[in-house]
Amino acid sequence: MNVVTRIAPSPTGRMHIGTVRTALFNYLFAKKYNGSFLIRIEDTDRERSKQEWTDAIWEDFAWCGIQPDATYVQSQHLIRHRELLNELVRSDRAYISEEPAKDDPSRSVAVVRLRNRGSIVSFDDLIRGTVTFDTTELGDFVIARSIDDPLYHFAVVVDDHDAGVTHVLRAEEHISNTPRQILIIEALGFPRPLYGHMPLILAPDRSKLSKRKHAASIDVYRTQGFLPEALINYLALLGWNPGSDREFFTLDELAEAFTIENVQKSGAVFDREKLRWYNRHYLLAKTKEEFDREALAVLRESLAGRVVWDESIGCALVPLIKERISVWDDVRVQAADGEYDFFFTDPILDTTKIAGKTTPVIAKEHLAHVHEILSQRPHEQHESPEMIKQHIWTYAEEKGRGAVLWPFRYALSGRERSPDPFIIASIIGREATLRRIHAACMHLHAL
Repeated sequence: MNVVTRIAPSPTGRMHIGTVRTALFNYLFAKKYNGSFLIRIEDTDRERSKQEWTDAIWEDFAWCGIQPDATYVQSQHLIRHRELLNELVRSDRAYISEEPAKDDPSRSVAVVRLRNRGSIVSFDDLIRGTVTFDTTELGDFVIARSIDDPLYHFAVVVDDHDAGVTHVLRAEEHISNTPRQILIIEALGFPRPLYGHMPLILAPDRSKLSKRKHAASIDVYRTQGFLPEALINYLALLGWNPGSDREFFTLDELAEAFTIENVQKSGAVFDREKLRWYNRHYLLAKTKEEFDREALAVLRESLAGRVVWDESIGCALVPLIKERISVWDDVRVQAADGEYDFFFTDPILDTTKIAGKTTPVIAKEHLAHVHEILSQRPHEQHESPEMIKQHIWTYAEEKGRGAVLWPFRYALSGRERSPDPFIIASIIGREATLRRIHAACMHLHAL
């Protein structure tokens, strides 16, 4: 069998991360069997569908690296839909029903209803096994608002058939749609595709993951600087397992390993921290040149308007950034909290915090001694944190590391939490280091 799968997002808002995972599983299944994967924009909801959301769908898939073999838009097939609706009415497998409009009972509309004989419908779900429905309770359900305006169920059936879709793999919330669609398939005389209904992606509280409550739109993760390869790798293992402990896959490796049999039936909980862990792995896998360039760009943008930018200091901060982030947005959050300002600008000190747990007199004594040590050392164009530490460590061990290093670090950063003073001193340089220590001594002298 030539496998053909599809994903059919609606352009009624930002794309849900669950839609991306469904698309991914369809893509992987098709590629596993050298088949085709299609993307169809389902815009039967004319009032809510917008071109901007269609454009966003294409952008999101391109960013994810999920490339379709063909694309099309459902509304472009209206002539075909109308033709088949008329055929069903002519053959009395459907009929036009004049009835009050739902939104305005005073107005009459001519909907198209399928004649339902009320049979038992069964299908073998590729994930859930045999599923059976009694369709009697569905009655003669509506398949078009008018002969020119097909509803979702009818359009889906026609478009899947015309595109040669062999496997309909979708979220479990669509399982109740399947009996209606099978009845339409039978009325049209089409072959039935195989179905597979995948588990939902759940929030940590095991509720359905919501765009409104849980930031579940794919653009949120793009904006926050998650990497597409990290997101795809994580989503693949959210509801599917490779049958081993392996955790990292490229898209091609996923296609080779993917099996529909290993898709689980129960819902999969979305763990943001696990996604961050994946993302850090892929960040660290970048070449030094790639990471440095991107980190510097994010830092520069994050500090715009906060400090006077110094390129050499920005470059010196990149290794520190690399140790502290899992996603690019971490840099923005840290910058907004002022965690990088003091590297570019002398801090405003709170005199009461300089001494830490020692007394102002003792703190001033230690700072003055550190100043003397650092000012007397040979002047180097650049000193590493290790070199600066060598000069001060013996004195700090003798007098008490906390008593010496807290005032030193606070004098340089003006923050109760910051990198160690040797790193700060190395980045800001000799002149700024001595100036800041002297300023802290002057604060303590005024007490």
